[in-house]
Amino acid sequence: MNIKGSTNIVGLIGHPVEHSFSPPMHNAAFEALGMDYAYVAFDVNPSNLKTAIEGARALNIKGFNVTIPHKIEVMQYLDELDEIAELIGAVNTIDFKNLKGYNTDGIGAIRAIEEVSTVKNKDVVVAGAGGASRAISFYLAKFGANSITILNRNFDKARSLASDISDSDLINEVKADSISNISSYLNDSQILVDTTPLGMHPHVDDEPIAAADDMHEDLVVFDAVYNPNETVLLKQAIKAGAKPVYGIKMLLYQGVESFKIWTGRDAPVDVMEKALNEYLGR
Repeated sequence: MNIKGSTNIVGLIGHPVEHSFSPPMHNAAFEALGMDYAYVAFDVNPSNLKTAIEGARALNIKGFNVTIPHKIEVMQYLDELDEIAELIGAVNTIDFKNLKGYNTDGIGAIRAIEEVSTVKNKDVVVAGAGGASRAISFYLAKFGANSITILNRNFDKARSLASDISDSDLINEVKADSISNISSYLNDSQILVDTTPLGMHPHVDDEPIAAADDMHEDLVVFDAVYNPNETVLLKQAIKAGAKPVYGIKMLLYQGVESFKIWTGRDAPVDVMEKALNEYLGR
């Protein structure tokens, strides 16, 4: 990478950020396209978040990704929010051209799923009711899912998220239930989205949220966990003959969307995927 006085800087803010996958993925894309850009990770203490945004604007930084713990707090320092980011209530991408916040996590999941099956008119079960579930569920609604059922250990959280999605008027049918009842929903659903941390390294032997016997061959099973690549849930999906969708694809496509927001250009998806796999040791 040849850093010059003309080099455009984009990056990531979070706390911590040292293990981020984003720098190798984006820098590989810039190099492949011959673009005068560099992507840098910045560890920003929460107490310095406002100063970081003001400083980045003063330094003519072009864009940021935003990760934990800043995704919600950063919204108050932006001039504009994308419609879906506002509904989700969290931002993971900032474009400094107009100091506008976006959330590309949800669209990243949609693009991953739609490599296998369209979302439109499908009945979807979403496990979990945290930030990832919220981002993905609003995009499922936007992309025309027929129904969404939110399942969570804490039923009140599931019901609250279902209510927020219903209030958005993006979709007609949204339900909530305990995750312990998941088997009763899968037979009549076409897509299962798992946003829980179950099976994430090092807890690779966790009990999956659903077993092969609960699944059918036409079911698409997406697990947002990307380490390990083949989670306990995806192993069950493969055993059932269902269609697995790997969490790494969501990581890839959220980055692809951010890339286009900042540069106005289509990202080299194959280059970014290769860099991501190499970084993750695959």
